[in-house]
Amino acid sequence: MKYLKQFLIILAITFLGELVKYLLPFPIPASIYGMILLFAALMTGIVKLEQVRDTGRFLIEIMPAMMIPAGVGLMVSWDALKKMLIPVIIITLVSYFPVQIVTGHIAQFIIRRKEEKVNE
Repeated sequence: MKYLKQFLIILAITFLGELVKYLLPFPIPASIYGMILLFAALMTGIVKLEQVRDTGRFLIEIMPAMMIPAGVGLMVSWDALKKMLIPVIIITLVSYFPVQIVTGHIAQFIIRRKEEKVNE
């Protein structure tokens, strides 16, 4: 029952993200709105981490399996993608390194911040 309640909380926030996407004219996916709403709810205490932790961990663990349909879709659409392969490779390579650098700096910042709190 605990997992069902946690899943329903995540599902409700996902639904709110869909509503925000419907109401706002920005080209932002509903899943991003949902993640922002969940983050805000966790930071404000509206949703406690314990209320979604176990189901969140489960969803992260099965995330690779969720990529299988997307991979199959890419294989099915290969003829259309073949025409755009070079631009996609260039965009991927150009965007990969800045993302990795920024992610690394943010991770280091968070680790240092936690260590400072522990040392206080």
